[in-house]
Parts: sequence; structure tokens; C-alpha cells
Amino acid sequence: MEKKILLTALLLGGIAIVLGAFGAHGLKKVLTAEQLATFEVGVRYQIYHALFLLFIVNTSFLTLKEKEVVFYLVLVGVLLFSGSIYLLSTSSITAMKTKLIGPITPVGGLFLIASWGHLFYCVFTKK
Repeated sequence: MEKKILLTALLLGGIAIVLGAFGAHGLKKVLTAEQLATFEVGVRYQIYHALFLLFIVNTSFLTLKEKEVVFYLVLVGVLLFSGSIYLLSTSSITAMKTKLIGPITPVGGLFLIASWGHLFYCVFTKK
């Protein structure tokens, strides 16, 4: 499980760097400043949570089960939160209907909040 968490953290981080560069260079010409700023929020939260997973996998303070719960909360959260932001911010060039995507973003945010909350609970209840 720890190898899976580490590989996922590295993959999420690498993808965030690629998407950040793509946004700064490739999308700058086709998105409005507001759309680009929104896209960058998705990148920022993705990289934050890649680093968060790197912390999680490298701490010996948590049990493997606790790490696993945080991992899945972060993974779902990043996919829903950042993924929906990427789709929403680029909808003008993809012609994708965003009516169904919009409500997904806060659900993803709740998963991310839950991952931090679960970590807090795990640490708080340790003796």
C-alpha cells in the first residue's frame, strides 16, 4: 500500500507540473484570464495534495490502515475537485456541457477536507 501511495503522489505531482506548464504556455492564448486562474486553482490543489500524500507515506506515526483511508480520500478528492475544475475552465474550447460537472467540484472539496480531518482525528486520538 505504501508503494501505491508513493507512486500516486509522484504521478499526481508530475501531472500537476505538466498541466501547470500547459496552462501557462498552451492555454494562455485560448482562455480568458479568469478561466486560466480557475485552471491554476485545480493545478495548485493537485500539487498540494501530491505533497500531502508524500508526507503521509513517509510518516511512521500512522498505521497502514490510516494511511490507506487518507490516500483514498485524497485520490477521490483530487479527481473530483481538480478534474472538474480542469473541465469547467476549459469548457469554452472543448464545448463540453458543464451543467453536470459544476456540482462535482464541491463534492471533491469535501473529500479533500475529509482527508485532512481524518488525519487530524488519527493524530488527536493517538496516545
